[in-house]
Amino acid sequence: MPLRYLDFDFSEDAEGTGTFDAMASVAPAQLPPLQAEISTVLAWAHQHWPDACGPSEEGGAWQYDLRGVQEVSTPLVLEFDETAGQLRSVAGSPAPPRTTMTLTISGNADFCAALREAFGIE
Repeated sequence: MPLRYLDFDFSEDAEGTGTFDAMASVAPAQLPPLQAEISTVLAWAHQHWPDACGPSEEGGAWQYDLRGVQEVSTPLVLEFDETAGQLRSVAGSPAPPRTTMTLTISGNADFCAALREAFGIE
């Protein structure tokens, strides 16, 4: 399944644990499909690697960290007053909130290979 919102970067540590990091920032209309995509990835991992989610030190084959933040951006109208030599600003109308979600998913070599294959991650 190709991913539309999650664009993963991959790194690997000296012990062979691979880590995929993705961040997506979307407008309200794209939030449901982003959430569905994250849910699809995590459901796949739980389905194909059941009871294996946890730190490798505790016998886990994979684990994840999921975070999100919603921000409202308010543009500023900026003007420079030549006479006073000062910058003046006036807040404009706030834009719709954007939601940013990050997903970090890491695992052993077998898990990473399977995740790459399942979602076409390079």
